[in-house]
Amino acid sequence: MLSFCGQDRCSVDANGRLKLSPKVVSDFTGKCGGQIVIHCLPEGAIAIYPEEIYLEMRRQETLPAAKAANSMVFRRSMRRFGAMSSPESISNQGRVTLPQAFREYAAVNPGSEVFVVGVEIGIEIWNTERWAEEIDRMNEHAREKGEREMAADLLPGDNIQ
Repeated sequence: MLSFCGQDRCSVDANGRLKLSPKVVSDFTGKCGGQIVIHCLPEGAIAIYPEEIYLEMRRQETLPAAKAANSMVFRRSMRRFGAMSSPESISNQGRVTLPQAFREYAAVNPGSEVFVVGVEIGIEIWNTERWAEEIDRMNEHAREKGEREMAADLLPGDNIQ
């Protein structure tokens, strides 16, 4: 069965907790026993990954200490991941507490409705307006890419009959 797919509307409670659907909780429990990492995305959303997936993302860098010693860009990347990530656990009730600074960053306010979006390796939490904008951007990108692909298929000199 596919993990971390689909989208749900959920509410953030007054304490900044998000109750996940039983399917999402099951996906996380099966992948990591409920040990997760919450991470703020540059797109303005909050990602929640199984801890092992997050660690795999970070292990992609070879010799991080040497790179950090020599690269301001790499230090900035490390700084962003460090400051914008937080290890957490999913509660027995299927809730996850979103840190206040992360909620502010993603415009996810207590009492507000959000979209929980499956991204195959985890989930993303989106403010409803930002999610609508992101869907528009994704659809526009797909249309433009399709138009370029079709235009490339009609190379000059092809005889169309």
